[in-house]
Formats: sequence, structure tokens, C-alpha cells
Amino acid sequence: MNYRIGVIGCGRRMSSLVDKLLEDHKDFSIAAIADPRVEDMKKQFEGQEIAFYADARDMLNNEKLDGVMIGTRCSLHTPMALLVKETGLPLFLEKPVATSYEQLDALKAMLPMSDQVVVSFPLRACTIAVRVKEIVDSGVLGKVQHVEAVNNVYYGRGYYHKWYRDDHETGGLFLQKATHDFDYINFILGNEQPVRICAMHSKQIFKGDMPQGQKCEDCPRQEECPESVKNVMSYNEPNPGDFCCFAKDTGNEDSGSAIVRYASGMHVVYTQDFVVRKGAGKRGARFIGYKGTLEFDFKSGVINVYRHNENKCDQEQTPGREGHHGGDFALLQNFADVVRGKDVSHATLAQGILSAEMCLAARRSAENDEFVDIRPV
Repeated sequence: MNYRIGVIGCGRRMSSLVDKLLEDHKDFSIAAIADPRVEDMKKQFEGQEIAFYADARDMLNNEKLDGVMIGTRCSLHTPMALLVKETGLPLFLEKPVATSYEQLDALKAMLPMSDQVVVSFPLRACTIAVRVKEIVDSGVLGKVQHVEAVNNVYYGRGYYHKWYRDDHETGGLFLQKATHDFDYINFILGNEQPVRICAMHSKQIFKGDMPQGQKCEDCPRQEECPESVKNVMSYNEPNPGDFCCFAKDTGNEDSGSAIVRYASGMHVVYTQDFVVRKGAGKRGARFIGYKGTLEFDFKSGVINVYRHNENKCDQEQTPGREGHHGGDFALLQNFADVVRGKDVSHATLAQGILSAEMCLAARRSAENDEFVDIRPV
């Protein structure tokens, strides 16, 4: 059988996922793509039997599909998902699932089909997170009482030089990055329920008085600016993007931190930063119980388990793979099996909604300097 997939929004991220899906699942094909850049899509997929649409609703009304993948810009994730809801088709939905409380409330209408929606949360599906959960569930740490998590984003220039700089579009960097981290933490903790959050964020670096919409190529300060395309590429880093990160309209904070209280009384401390570069990058966490502490790092794939009452540290090296440490491949396998009717989602819409709820609450807390309740899903 050939499973026909429709794609809504096929930018760089979704294009890479489509390639992986077709490479690993020969019984799948891309039947149609809905994207306003129709002519660009035709060139990108030249020679392939794909129908192209400028409007997603037209695609859904005219094509016989077995599943849909949504990879639009962030603010359109919810509206496009609600269109797919009308079809009842299995859905692969990019994160964040929503960028506002209003969108989140509207998306809850899809909760009855939560198990048919695979949210793009590759960190919960990658080898190291799955192994960490196995160790935590084994009881070797005792009950987890505290979590310390960090994400120092060494590749963060895109959030200030490209379209991502518009935080009205992205919903801010808690929704862009912490949504992954909150989700994998919730996954590893299992039945723990987050109930309240306090957060701060700051913008100390990527701000300035350059004109709105200033492009690097038109700037008289290219030679002296450490963030100009010329200078960034001289650091052996890729082109950061077209726009000036020191312009008046540069959005997004430089860093943010949150403390999350769970119903059991335990809490999680999380921090993210977008200024670090190269070897200063880090992403991982410590899970602390009475019997032991587990720490892991996504980049290295190393897990250390310290036993508190023994002079002993157990270390494991987990296998790595491209695509969010192998998480992309695992999620696409899951989506393929959902489409085939062989499985349900391992990264459900309900989990996507909870993570977005936490991120929106963190942003509200940071903006209003207050504790914010996390609404249950």
C-alpha cells in the first residue's frame, strides 16, 4: 500500500523531515504540498508527482490523503491543525503547537484525537532521553526530588538575524526552545504534574539603535560589527541571516530562566541562554533523588549516575545519530505507524499543549513579575 501524505508549509525543517520520512519508509509518498511559495516548491520538488497548492484548505478538500504534516511558521501551527481536525487524518505537528493562550484554548478542541497527533518533540524520543527515563524509573535514584536543566544555545544567531527575530511570530524563546526541554523533563518524570511557574528573562546583548528592518548588506558598520555576515563567517560559522541584530525591531530575549513547581512539591530549575558560542554550548540536566543523582548531556551522549551512599559512579555512553540525537527518526517512525494504524502517538497533542502552557506561563511570569498557575490539560 502507498500512504499519501500532504504537507502544509515546507520550509527547511519540514523539507529535511520529508526527506527522512521517504528515505526510511518506502511505502510513503508526498502527494501534495500547500505553501504560498508555489513556484519555489515546484522547483524544489521538480520531477516528482506532487500537487501544489497555495492554500491548505484547497489541498485538504481536493486530495485523498492518509496523513498530514504541518511545518508552517509558528503562529500558523494552531490554525492549520484546526483545518486538519475537520478531516480526522493523522497529523505530524511542528512545535510549538500554539503561540498564545487564545490559540491554546482553541486547540483543545482537538484533544479527542490527541493520540493521532505526533508533536515534533524529538528530545523525548531520542536514545539518551529514553535511557535516562529507564534509569529514573528503575528507582536507583529514589524518588526524584529536584531537577536542574540547562540549554546554552551556541547556534542562536538565527533568533536575531532571521525571521525568528519577530517574537510576535515565534511567541518568544521559551516557546522556541524551552518547549522541548519542559517536554523531555515531563516525559522523564512520568506522572508528576506541573502546577505553578515563576520566570525571568533579559535582553542585554541583542538590542540597539539601528533602524528597523536594517539589513547587514546595507549597513555602514559592517567592518566593525562582530555580528556582520562577513565577520561571523570569518569565525568559521554559517551565514547568520540578513537582518541586523542590533536594530530597534530585534525581538526575543537573550536568556531566560524558570522555576517550576510540581503537584508533589518538588521543583525544576531551568535556564536557557542564546549568547554562548562554540564549545560553551550545553544541553542536559541533573535528576536528583535521595539515593542518587543522574546527570546527562545531549551533545556527548554521556550519562553519569552517582550513588550517594557508595563511592561509585556508573557511566554510560549512549549511541548518537543526526536529527536531534536520533529523535527525528524515532518520531517519524511513530508517525508512520500511526498512519498505518499500527500505533498511537508517543508525543501526543495533550503533551504538546501542556508544554506550550508552561512556556506561555513562563513568558507571562517574566513579563509581569509574578507567579503564574499552569492550567491542567
